[in-house]
Amino acid sequence: MQRVESAAEPQSFDRVLSSMCTPPHPDAREAAERFLATNPGDPGTYETVAALEQRAVEQLGRIVELGDPHGYVASGGTEANLQAVRAARNLASGEVNVVAPESAHFSFRKAAEVLDVELRLVPTVDGRVDLDALAAAIDAETALVVAVAGTTEYGRIDPIPAVAKLAGTVGARLHVDAAWGGFFLPFTDHEWSFADAPIDTMTIDPHKVGRAAVPAGGFLARDERTLDALAVETPYLESTSQASLTGTRSGAGVASTVAAIEALWPAGYREGYERARSDAGWLAGELVDRGFDVVEPELPLVAVDLPEEVFDALRAAGWRVSRTSAGELRIVCMPHVTRDLLERFLDDVDRHVTGS
Repeated sequence: MQRVESAAEPQSFDRVLSSMCTPPHPDAREAAERFLATNPGDPGTYETVAALEQRAVEQLGRIVELGDPHGYVASGGTEANLQAVRAARNLASGEVNVVAPESAHFSFRKAAEVLDVELRLVPTVDGRVDLDALAAAIDAETALVVAVAGTTEYGRIDPIPAVAKLAGTVGARLHVDAAWGGFFLPFTDHEWSFADAPIDTMTIDPHKVGRAAVPAGGFLARDERTLDALAVETPYLESTSQASLTGTRSGAGVASTVAAIEALWPAGYREGYERARSDAGWLAGELVDRGFDVVEPELPLVAVDLPEEVFDALRAAGWRVSRTSAGELRIVCMPHVTRDLLERFLDDVDRHVTGS
């Protein structure tokens, strides 16, 4: 029997520029290893990790300005977004629809398919939801309206208080997807948090900018009724009900979330945001100076229109980059993306543009 190679090394982040994953904080890595085999899906048996999960929810609540948060550490933004749709569907009656901007993450298309609800996507203006189109799309059967606080392609923030007002006109719930932006936005002037609008649920992922270990998403709700709408009976476990989607899940995500936030909130995250913002602004300026069309960054994400042959050459040179749906190369200034890394990237851009 052939021996499975157990000494394989994970891919380096040295040339990863378009991913929203990043190496975990050292404290988060150590905590993840210690709690790897525990199961927060059965809090009656695994009491220590259950207590840690409650602490994680409280910590996330502070970040999003929610005084009495409810929720859990999910597998990521996809699960959290699906749970927001599921809760809204379960709390409504009859046929329902969900209205979201075209900029919403593709996980909402998955959620609509899995949960058999109608998803209405409305246009955006400069990457943010078109409020007139949103007003035209919602109706009495709208159970959930989605806003995005840090879009995946361009880092745009929807006008969330205005979206909340429109959702309120038809009695719909409001979900904010801050999976990526949630650890940047506390250090900006944007109105995005539970304190800024009557938000019902939110996605915020510790395993992105929060620097927890993968997987560690965050699903937060304003009231306990939301989790009650998700709960199913679990008669053979020590705990009697379960609101999460995945059931058995590793305590690594929970423990690493607590460890990362305790190590970095708020000063470490503020420093990381300010560095990322500076680097994004610098990179955008350098690309503009070279004659490229650049989408003005709002959060630390730069989208640039590069010729196809340059994009292909960068990929061939080992840069892990991807495109927006409109074709721009996108660079996400995650914690591992340093100024030195960006300078080396620009050197390669120059080399392939000039052919020298």
